[in-house]
Amino acid sequence: MEGSDPEKKGSSVDAHGVDTEAGTITVPAGKVDAALEFLQTENTALMSELDEKNLVRKIDFMIMPLMWLCYNLQYLDKVLINYASVMGLLSDTNMRTDQFSNLALAFYITYLFFEFPTGYLMQRLPTAKYLGVNEQPRRMGYWYLGTGTATIMGALVAYGLLFYTGDKFRSWQIMFLIFGLVTITVGICVFIFLPDNPMTSRLSHDEKIWAIERLRENKTGIENKHFKRDQFLEVWKDPQTYLIIVIVAASNIPNAAISSFSSLIIKGFGFTTKQTELLSIPSGAVSVIGILTGTYLSGRFNQRCLCAIGILLCGLLGGCLMAFSRDDMRAAKLAGNYLTNFVGASLPIMYSIAGANTAGHTKKVTMNAVVLMAFCLGNILGPLTFRTQDEPDYIPAKIAIVATVAVAIVFLVLLKLYYMWENKRRDKNKIGLEHQENSEFLDLTDKQNKEFRYKH
Repeated sequence: MEGSDPEKKGSSVDAHGVDTEAGTITVPAGKVDAALEFLQTENTALMSELDEKNLVRKIDFMIMPLMWLCYNLQYLDKVLINYASVMGLLSDTNMRTDQFSNLALAFYITYLFFEFPTGYLMQRLPTAKYLGVNEQPRRMGYWYLGTGTATIMGALVAYGLLFYTGDKFRSWQIMFLIFGLVTITVGICVFIFLPDNPMTSRLSHDEKIWAIERLRENKTGIENKHFKRDQFLEVWKDPQTYLIIVIVAASNIPNAAISSFSSLIIKGFGFTTKQTELLSIPSGAVSVIGILTGTYLSGRFNQRCLCAIGILLCGLLGGCLMAFSRDDMRAAKLAGNYLTNFVGASLPIMYSIAGANTAGHTKKVTMNAVVLMAFCLGNILGPLTFRTQDEPDYIPAKIAIVATVAVAIVFLVLLKLYYMWENKRRDKNKIGLEHQENSEFLDLTDKQNKEFRYKH
């Protein structure tokens, strides 16, 4: 528990002042982070190394399975039409490629429309969102593994349903029904079992205190239910916002090829429908490998941007193999299709970058909404690159993958340079700066808190 005295209570919550680059900010009662208000009324206990290991294990057990289930099913919602496209969806509905592209992007238009309302409600309501865990790239990767496992599960179920011979339903309709019912069940479990924050979780009294104290060094706080207009506006004045928007949007344009069109691409190589579904399984395995490797290395060496760049370079290679290999090089094209799954593995690292480098609860919630809107924008633009006149090779769409991934890499380099420059500037100006007690829980933004340093 660096930077904190576990035997000491914080100062009064009546008012808290802190000196920032913009002057002294006084935070009135009720406007500080909920964690600080909790600490004022609770006695603390010393935490041993064994206690900390047991605490982390307990938190992981409470949260990781449900988070993985949620993302697994959320991704399945998107990729089922990918498998359905070669199971008869297009022929049963007389749908052309252009129309299928519109169907693929419709999901993200709805997603985009609800981002800001959802972000606002996440702050105002007791939504289950243990944000403290989401500062850790490796744990972000654990639940984001749902993208890889969903690909594998979807492909296996789709393959099995190809043997269905009944006439009441189409095989692809049964697939949607199965996963729809599973999603409803998991949603109920999340509502009941996922904690909103450490203070209201099923942790013991001492474990709640320890969980809060462990998050001091992040300097990003835990929860505050008051919407702060100045923090909302600060997001749009922050250079990192626009760099992150470009990176996330550009890197998610290829997601159309990964989540909606990969089955059509593979079948276009000359494989049968059953072969196509089975050949989709390695895509999920590549995604799992990319996520585990990227998030582990970014956490192990504290090099988020570099790890994301490395992952995107693997995806760039895949795009080049698909776009520029000769027609008779079917193995190279198939390998390229698999390698493009590395592109999606960069997203949990981007979530980690945005979460770790944004402080102040309203600013965090707003930035989260901005990141997801950029994610939606990329996924809306992606399907538009797949046109009927380009089938079955879709060369323009494959070239778009190469171009957009290259753009994401360039802007990741710029983002890392910006963080390095800002940290160096703050280090230079921190002479005479003393640690402000409980500043971690005064709901200050990364701009207001001079002690904050960006993780890159």
